[in-house]
Amino acid sequence: MTTFQPFDMERMMSKWENVVTYNLSESGVHPITIRELAEDPAVIDELLTTGLNYPQANGIPELRQRIAALYPGATADNILVTVGAAEANFITIQTILQPGDEMVMMLPNYLQLWGVAHNYGLRLKPFHLREEHGWAPDLDQLHDAVSARTKLIAVCNPNNPTGHILTAAEMEAIVDAAARVGAWILADEVYSGTERLTDTQTPSFWGRYDKVLATNSLSKAYGLPGLRLGWVVGPADTVDDIWARHEYITISTAMLSNKLAAIALSPQVRPRLIQRAREYIRRGFPILDGWLESHEGLFSLVPPQAAAIAFPRYHLDVNSTAFVERLMREKSTFIVPGDHLGVDHHFRISFGLPPDTLRAGLERVHELIKEMGGGD
Repeated sequence: MTTFQPFDMERMMSKWENVVTYNLSESGVHPITIRELAEDPAVIDELLTTGLNYPQANGIPELRQRIAALYPGATADNILVTVGAAEANFITIQTILQPGDEMVMMLPNYLQLWGVAHNYGLRLKPFHLREEHGWAPDLDQLHDAVSARTKLIAVCNPNNPTGHILTAAEMEAIVDAAARVGAWILADEVYSGTERLTDTQTPSFWGRYDKVLATNSLSKAYGLPGLRLGWVVGPADTVDDIWARHEYITISTAMLSNKLAAIALSPQVRPRLIQRAREYIRRGFPILDGWLESHEGLFSLVPPQAAAIAFPRYHLDVNSTAFVERLMREKSTFIVPGDHLGVDHHFRISFGLPPDTLRAGLERVHELIKEMGGGD
C-alpha cells in the first residue's frame, strides 16, 4: 500500500497562516469584505432573506450561467461549481485517471496534484519551466515526457508560483502534445485576471481542444478566498461524471457562497473586482521589488507577469523550509518555502497586500536575513 503523502504546503499554511503576525504566504490579493462586495442595499436585503437550504448541488443556475459566460461557447451544463479549485482539481483527477495511469505535470507548481498522483498510484512525469529562460516551459522536455501512456497533462496558467503567462505558441505546443496521444489537459487558471502588465485577461485553454478541463475559483483574482468557491468547465458529459464524485465528497457548495459568487460574477461587479486585484498587484510589486533590490546580490527574480506572488531565488546556504520555519518561530512571519512548490532555494511571497502590512512583514524577513549574515 502506498504511504500517504501529506500536502506539505497546505499542512504548513493550515497551522501557521492565521497564527503569525505577518502572513506573506497569501496567494491572492487582500480579501474583500461582504460590505464592499454587496454595496446595493437591495442586494443585501435579498441576501438576508435567503433560506439556508441546500442549493442546487452542481451550483445554482444563475451562477453557472455567469461562469459559462466567461468561456466562449460554454453553457451552464459545461460548469460544475465546487468547494474551491482544490476540490475541482481533486475530483477531476479522480474521474479521469485510474491507478497506474500516467500524468505529465508542469513544475514548479502548486503541488496538490503531485501529492494526489502519489496517493492514488499514478505515474507522474514532470516538465519544467526554466528560470534561465524567464520561466518559459521546456517544450522539448514536454515532448519527451508525453508518451502513448499519457492520459493527462496538468498545467497552471498563469503559473503558481512564478507568475509566468504562457504565450499563444506555448499553449498551442501543449495542446499539440496532448492531441498527439489523445490526452486530457487539466488547466488550473485561478490567476487569470491578475495580470500585472496588461489589462488583457489571460486566455483559457477552453475551446482550443476537445479534451480540456479548466478549473478556476474566486480566491485569487476576486479576493474572495473565504467563499471557498471554485469550478470546472469541460465537456458536459465529463462534467456530469465529475459531478457524481462531487456528491460523494461535499454534495454542494454553501448556499450563501453560491449567492455571493453570483454577485461577484455579475456584469456590474466582476470588472470592479478584477480592477481592484490589479491595483493591489501593481501597487505592491514595486514595494517588494525595491526591497529585493536593496539586498544587493542576495536575490534574483524573474518578475511575475501575473498573480499577487513572486518567486525569488535567494543566495543563502539554507534549505527553504528550514528558513521559513525560523522565520515563523522567531519573527512571526510566514512565506512559502520553494521546496513546497518543487524548487528549493526560492520562496513564494505575496505582494497583493496593504502597503503597510507588506512593508512591516518584509522588515521581519530582513531581520532574520541579517541575523543569518546575509545583509546589513
